[in-house]
Amino acid sequence: MKNKKNKITAIERTDFRWGYIFIGPSILGLLVFQLGPMIFSLITSFTSWNVISPMKFVGFDNYIELFHDPLVSISLKVTGLYTLLTVPLTTIVTFLIAMLLNTRVPGMSAFRTIFYIPSIVPAVASSALWMFIYNPMFGLLNTILKAVGLPGSNFIYDKQGVIPCLAVMAVWASGNTVIIYLAGLQGIDRQLYESASIDGANAVHKFFHITVPLMTPIIFYNVVMGIISSMQTFTQAYIMTDGGPDNGSLFYTLLLYRTAFRNSRMGYASAMSWLFFVIIGALTLIIFKTSNKWVFYENGGQ
Repeated sequence: MKNKKNKITAIERTDFRWGYIFIGPSILGLLVFQLGPMIFSLITSFTSWNVISPMKFVGFDNYIELFHDPLVSISLKVTGLYTLLTVPLTTIVTFLIAMLLNTRVPGMSAFRTIFYIPSIVPAVASSALWMFIYNPMFGLLNTILKAVGLPGSNFIYDKQGVIPCLAVMAVWASGNTVIIYLAGLQGIDRQLYESASIDGANAVHKFFHITVPLMTPIIFYNVVMGIISSMQTFTQAYIMTDGGPDNGSLFYTLLLYRTAFRNSRMGYASAMSWLFFVIIGALTLIIFKTSNKWVFYENGGQ
């Protein structure tokens, strides 16, 4: 019996050894490409460094400057407005589209593919496409508006309209969110709807008392990911507007890029990135803390 136990222990030890060997590259990649740069960025945030000259320790000067920099305030407002507009709009529209795609009609697989395709289009390509659509001179939208006798618009070249236009782009490219909702809808037991019908429930009752409660875990996931993704928006503004007009689309990540790679203020840019990390982390923590009030699970837990 003792030899058998030793043999099992030896086998387990070998399994552990091979397990660490296989996950070794992932751990090494995590340390070298993620944790390492994060620690270096944190150190850099307390220095004045332009990459060429040696680092100069400045303490908390970079963080103090953040709270007096008007561009930081503007970029945070722009990013917050975009997030407040994009996340609810995307959540509602994609959920309703998933409801439609969950119906059983001929050719539904083709419709699902059509709605998913925009999400795999590269951001640069989709930005170029929407620049043509939003072009005030010969763009597709203004051409349609003029054809039906309606006045045209400057769209992304108007300070008041640039954020809503970029939000529409985000909804157009949210096919992956539709697929996640669709998978959740297909996982709901059909017997629940049949039982509700027997009790006299109509479509509205079924939606608000069965569909929405059972989908709240997926809604919660998509909201969290949507907030993180929206606040990190960069490519669209960089390619389409470069932060304009009049800083109307100056997202925080775009300002961070300018500070680091155009102005060569790596220390200040590192402080900006850590402030942004704290803001996103705080928002995510708030959502997690409040989720037990509105997220419900089929097994009765919260």
